Amino acid sequence: MAELARLSLGDAEIEGLTSDLDTILDYVEALRGVDTTDVEPTAHALPLATPFRDDVAEAGLDPESALRNAPAASGDTFVVPKVIEGGEA
Repeated sequence: MAELARLSLGDAEIEGLTSDLDTILDYVEALRGVDTTDVEPTAHALPLATPFRDDVAEAGLDPESALRNAPAASGDTFVVPKVIEGGEA
């Protein structure tokens, strides 16, 4: 999983995360044993009203304010390091 997520982990980190994942999977397996036959599916543990509001367009953040704390900017855009190798599209 670390490789798929492109994470570099040391042996100690891998052992710790392996143990954590085992614990999570054991818990999921325990949950599979719970009889939920007569339990109605819900999206939340408590019944909550969904607040609605009018969808009104508002002015966005001006570029100067957006870039004020940026480590690097060029014009009205953020400058970030290149993260993709190669020139393929």
